[in-house]
Amino acid sequence: MPSEVKIVAEPRTEFGKGAARRIRRADKVPAVLYGHGIDPIHITLPGHDLMLALKTANTLLSIEYDGKSQLALPKQIQRDPIKRSIEHADLVAVRRGEKVTVEVAIALVGDAAPDTMVNLENNTVSLEVEATHIPSSVEVDIAGLAAGTQIHARDLVVPEGAMLAVDDDLLVVNITAQQSQEALEAELADAEADLGGEREESAAVTEAPAEGGSGEAGDSSDA
Repeated sequence: MPSEVKIVAEPRTEFGKGAARRIRRADKVPAVLYGHGIDPIHITLPGHDLMLALKTANTLLSIEYDGKSQLALPKQIQRDPIKRSIEHADLVAVRRGEKVTVEVAIALVGDAAPDTMVNLENNTVSLEVEATHIPSSVEVDIAGLAAGTQIHARDLVVPEGAMLAVDDDLLVVNITAQQSQEALEAELADAEADLGGEREESAAVTEAPAEGGSGEAGDSSDA
């Protein structure tokens, strides 16, 4: 379970695109901390420290500013579309013991039975859990499971104190029979044959209007 990550913040007094660019050039990130009825707090965070912290999903941050300490979760992170560097961070304040709803990754454990294909239909599951006890993942044991096995949200073993925040019937893992090479080749051959037939039909349709068109023109002149 991830521990709190302490990050020392600085107050932000300059705003606008120009100020944001200056902050980023200094390897810092403009951010906003809000929640629990408090006025939004505009701060600047050290870029490298924030980047390392966000490598873990649902990281619990301890934001230190003005001699205070506030627990927070990343709410929205804006990144440069090319460089992938962090451009802005929205953080939501949380309290110890408070329940929050978060998306937690599904981690598959073991190997299914031979000649099967494991389809991860949903790679995360929504949980309601204490803000200070957010699991890094929910493990799903698929060792030896046969084709036809389906694992739904209700089948998941969630950490103590956590509750599912999704429909019990949500399909998480679907194990199917692996298609043999012969079957795959036959399927491809059928697809190519169908495509060839469609091309022939298309060519025939293209020629038909030309013949019909001539006949229609003749009828018109006779009239």
